[in-house]
Amino acid sequence: MKVSNFDQELAELRVEEEKQAAIASARMALSGVGQADCEECGRPIGEARRAAMPSATRCFSCQEAFETERRRVAR
Repeated sequence: MKVSNFDQELAELRVEEEKQAAIASARMALSGVGQADCEECGRPIGEARRAAMPSATRCFSCQEAFETERRRVAR
């Protein structure tokens, strides 16, 4: 299957965006500043999740759905 230049550029852009988001999250975690609300659904991120992963930007449910979708697309 041939991948077009557009598809390749789009994939590279997504990777770069994810990398930049990870860097921003890591900086927040290092500074001790977390995100209180889920970026997907807007509900509060649970205290246990924030304590375990201060850089979390999604609640547990949304993160689980995100990872499931990511695995599905990667196949």
